[in-house]
Amino acid sequence: MNKKMVVFTLGKLLKVEAVLLLLPCIVGLIYREKAALSYAVVAAFVFIIGTLISWKKPKNRNIYAKEGFFIVGVSWTLLSLFGGLPFMIAGEIPSLTDAFFETVSGFTTTGSSILTTLSNISHASLFWRSFTHWVGGMGILVFTVAFIPIASGRTMHILKAEMPGPIIGKLVSKVSVTARILYVIYTVLTLIQIVLLILGGMPVFDSFLNSFATAGTGGFSMSDAGIAGYNSAYIDGVITTFMILFGINFNLIYFFLIGKIAPVLKSEELRGYLGIIAASAILITINISSQFPSYLKAFRYAVFQVASIITTTGFTTTNYDKWPMFSQVILLLLMFVGACAGSTGGGIKVSRIQMLVKHALQELKKVVHSRSVTSMEYEGETIAPKTIGNIHAYLVLYLLVFVVSLLILSLENINFQTTFSAVATCINNVGPGFKAVGPTGNFGFLSNLSKWTLSFAMLAGRLEMFPILLLFSKSFWKS
Repeated sequence: MNKKMVVFTLGKLLKVEAVLLLLPCIVGLIYREKAALSYAVVAAFVFIIGTLISWKKPKNRNIYAKEGFFIVGVSWTLLSLFGGLPFMIAGEIPSLTDAFFETVSGFTTTGSSILTTLSNISHASLFWRSFTHWVGGMGILVFTVAFIPIASGRTMHILKAEMPGPIIGKLVSKVSVTARILYVIYTVLTLIQIVLLILGGMPVFDSFLNSFATAGTGGFSMSDAGIAGYNSAYIDGVITTFMILFGINFNLIYFFLIGKIAPVLKSEELRGYLGIIAASAILITINISSQFPSYLKAFRYAVFQVASIITTTGFTTTNYDKWPMFSQVILLLLMFVGACAGSTGGGIKVSRIQMLVKHALQELKKVVHSRSVTSMEYEGETIAPKTIGNIHAYLVLYLLVFVVSLLILSLENINFQTTFSAVATCINNVGPGFKAVGPTGNFGFLSNLSKWTLSFAMLAGRLEMFPILLLFSKSFWKS
C-alpha cells in the first residue's frame, strides 16, 4: 500500500472539510449566534491537522484499488468524527456518541436523528446538518477529485469505491472531468429547486436547507413539523419531483441534457425505477383513500411518501404509521429496493435487483435445458460473471451487517417493528422507520451500543459494504 499517498490524501480531505465548516460559521455570524465560534474553532483545528499530514507531497502519487478503498473507508469515518465536534462544543449535542451518530447520518444521507426537538438548535447547526447531506450525496471524494488535484492517475479507484451502484462508468476519458460534470449537474439541479421553493412561498433559508436534503436524498428537517409544516401541495409537488430526479442515474441526466435521448429511453433501470414508483403510489392511494377526503389528496400523500422512501430521502408529510399494514409493507420493501445506481439514493439499487432477477431466471432455464449456453444482457450489454459475483458478494455482506446489527439492537428488548425498521432504515440510508423510530419518533432513546452499531450500518450501507468491511480484513492489511 502507498501509505504516504494515503496519508497525504486524508490530509487534503480534512482541509476540504475545514473549508466547508466555514459555511455554517458564516451562517452563525449572520444570525449572530454563539455557535459560529464553535465552527470556526473546529475549522481551524481540522485545517491544521490536514495541513500537517499533507505538508509533504509524496513522490509516488499513484492510487490503486487497495488505497482507494482504504481512503474512502477511513476518510468518511474521520470526516464524520470531526464534523460532529461543533455540535459538542456548542453544547447542542454534548454526547460524542450522539454527535457522531448525527453527523454520520448527515454525511451518509440517512437523515435519522437523535434530536427530540429542533427548536433549540442554532441556524448554523441546522445549516451544517442539511449541508452534510448535500456534500455526502455525491461524495466528498468525488468533489475533491473534480476540483482539487490529488493523484497523478488512477483516481477512478476512488470514484468506484465511493459512488453507489454495481457498475461505475466514465462520461468522458478523464475521471476528474467526469466528476466535474456530475457536480455541475448536481449543483444546477439544486439551485433550480431552491428557486422553485422560494417561488412557492418557502423562506429562503428553508429553501436552501430543504433543497440540500433533497439533492443528497438525506431528509433532515429544519423544524419539528418537517415538510408537513408548510401545508402546501405546490411545495410537496416540487420536492416529490426533485426527489425522483435525484434518484435517477446522473449519467442518464447528462445524456438527456446533451440531447442523447436514446440511452435514456432504453434504460432498463430507469423504466423499472419509474414503474415501481407508479405502481406503489397507485396501490397505496387505493389502500389509504378512506383516510382522505378525495383520491387526489390520497395520491398527493402516497406519491410523496413513495418517492421519499424509494429514493431514501426520508421526508414525511404524514404519519404513515397510521396507514393500513399493506401500505406500510410496501414502504418497508421500498426501503430495500432503493434508487438507481449512480444517483445520490441508497438501498440495494434497482439495477442490482433487476440483474439478480435476470440471473435467477437464467438459472431456472438451465434446470430445464441443462446443455444450453446463454449470456445475460443488461442495458444492452453482456453482463460479465464477475459483475454477478460482485453483486452476490455485496448481498452476502449486506445480510451479514443487517443480521449482526439486528441482533445487537434486539438486546434493547424493544418491539420487533421498531428494531427491524431501525436497522433497515439505517443500512439503506432512508431515515425514518416505523413505530418508535417512525415519522414522529427519533433514535435518541437507544443505548450507546445501538447508536454506534447503527452508525456503522449507515457507513457500510452508504459505501456499499466493501470500503468499510475491508478495514477489518487481515488480508487487506498484508502488503
